[in-house]
Amino acid sequence: MNLRQIEVFRAVMLTGSISGAAELLHVSQPAISRLMSYTESRMKLVLFERIKGRLFATPEAHRLFAEVESVYRGVQRINEVAQDLVEQRTGTLRVAASPALSQTVIPLAIAAFRRAYPDVRFHLQTLVSTQLVQAVLTQQVELALAIVPVDHPNLKVSTIHRNPMLAILPAEHPLAARRQLRIADLQGCDFIGYHADTPLGQTLGKLFESAAVTPNVVAEVRLTHIACALAQAGAGVALVDESAVRGQSWRNVVLRPLRPAVSMPVSVAHLQVLPLSRLAQTFVQLLSRQLLQALPTLPVQPAVD
Repeated sequence: MNLRQIEVFRAVMLTGSISGAAELLHVSQPAISRLMSYTESRMKLVLFERIKGRLFATPEAHRLFAEVESVYRGVQRINEVAQDLVEQRTGTLRVAASPALSQTVIPLAIAAFRRAYPDVRFHLQTLVSTQLVQAVLTQQVELALAIVPVDHPNLKVSTIHRNPMLAILPAEHPLAARRQLRIADLQGCDFIGYHADTPLGQTLGKLFESAAVTPNVVAEVRLTHIACALAQAGAGVALVDESAVRGQSWRNVVLRPLRPAVSMPVSVAHLQVLPLSRLAQTFVQLLSRQLLQALPTLPVQPAVD
């Protein structure tokens, strides 16, 4: 029996008549009769008998109906799952992200996504750049989000946000009065740097070298939120990417853009051969919109050019 035969047989069993099955399935009575006759002929079974003008199911039909109901429930479940996928009501999204993103914008995006789709579950892994690539290639995660260069021939990588670098400095710092900072302004300043083996450390190292600037490095860290905490404590000036200060409540500090602008682009990576699921596409779109929103206002003292 194919699915159409199963559907017609079930309709006749439920309604008890050819006319009832035709009405239920919105087809003609002759079409129902022809298909049932063909089914009985192919199966070499008598499924229905007419007694005094009424249709009666045979014992074989009742036995078959029990199995048909099981199959029909399975088909219904397939349709329900398909509808859930269309409406993104359920599912699991596996994401890997750079540490800086995992501490700031990713939690905000997950919280916003689950307000719209409360039955979707997330598996979030925080990984360094080489591990991000491996996690996607081995399909441990569906997508990876990074602020470091991600490059592999089997990955499709797209930039979703420019992610400019900002200076974060104590509110009482002499440079806080300026609307923007140049790299040259950091010459001799107490500066919170990053270890040379980190992407930020390498980026800033090249930046200072090209500008012939030597800040007074008072501390070296690996994570941007530690640099922000040190700036808040008054230890010195730090340079962080914009995503690092989203959703954070850093008090007694100011943010200043750099001129010329320096960026640490936020990228999304997934397998070339596998398009992103609807869930993943929607999540990336939501994250992109969040990154485009203006940063929250931090307490600042009057600024001058």
